[in-house]
Amino acid sequence: MTTVKRLREAALALPETQEGTHSGTESFSVRGKAFASLTEDGLVWLHLPPEETEAAPAAHPTGERLLHRGTPIGFRVPLADVAGKSLNALVRASWFRRAPQRLAASLAAAEAAADRPGGDLPAGIGRPATRALFGAGLTTLEQVAERSAGELLALHGVGPEAVRVVSEALRERGLDLRQ
Repeated sequence: MTTVKRLREAALALPETQEGTHSGTESFSVRGKAFASLTEDGLVWLHLPPEETEAAPAAHPTGERLLHRGTPIGFRVPLADVAGKSLNALVRASWFRRAPQRLAASLAAAEAAADRPGGDLPAGIGRPATRALFGAGLTTLEQVAERSAGELLALHGVGPEAVRVVSEALRERGLDLRQ
């Protein structure tokens, strides 16, 4: 069973996501385009790509495809019937469907960069923090040193532990975070 908190975390982990309400439902959008919403009765609506809309009922039998003039536009399912990892994947696919191409390409590139060596960020910060730093254009410790701890913590995916690990790596090089 997935919670509203998990939905919120999955949506807000994606760049430029804004939370609001639309027609009485909690809604998540990217640059003004809604990609996920939650109704008062616990149904999560997702604007999925057509191929994922077609495949979703097999994985989530309590859900239903959403059609507009016969064309698949998304999927609706009770939030309680979706496992956490599956919800993350659905929210992510929905975000990629609605995000502007450049923004989606930027996230995809940052994630690809985080999966291969190239920067000197310490591995101990974890993949979410690495993706967040790469997404902000911070691929080296010298670039990170130009930011304050508060600025790093404002990046979704960077938590206190990642800041601590980065700070230790900076100190080993005689550097520190900006005050």
